[in-house]
Amino acid sequence: MKSLKKVSLVLILIVSSLAGFSQNFGYVDSEYILENIPEYKDAQDELDKLSVEWQKQLERRYAEIDKMYKNYQAEQILLTEDMKLKREDEIIKKEKAAKEYQKQKFGVDGELFQKRKELVKPLQDDVYKAISSIANYKKLGVVFDKASALTMLYTNPKYNISDDVLKKMGYKPGETKE
Repeated sequence: MKSLKKVSLVLILIVSSLAGFSQNFGYVDSEYILENIPEYKDAQDELDKLSVEWQKQLERRYAEIDKMYKNYQAEQILLTEDMKLKREDEIIKKEKAAKEYQKQKFGVDGELFQKRKELVKPLQDDVYKAISSIANYKKLGVVFDKASALTMLYTNPKYNISDDVLKKMGYKPGETKE
């Protein structure tokens, strides 16, 4: 019983001491911020164009493979075993090449990912620097991102520093706040 009282006393002391160290907080809407940066829109447009072009090329490759396979099925009865094996190998090689192309363009370290890093990462770094600077200036202990998976059931606009971030970066805030 005495140990329970000691634990309770320690918990009360911890909670009361933490109450004295209250943190200020703010939040941003990174989606809103990025939508108001023209360079980000340009980067997204460029990435979309590349993605569409590469996807079309990939679809053409798979259409060619599909055509080869259908031709093979139609002519299979007339082919010798050697001819069948040769055609099957050609189809398999084309499929492997198409999958390799897909990986090269859209894979984890593919060209699209690299291009996104090249175009978008510097902007994201600038946003982070602006958020950090404003958080230090306003003495905020925590800054949440409203656009992320974090669920914010209620937000008081006075804690939204998204427009401050845009201004710090030299951009004009948009009209679509909250």
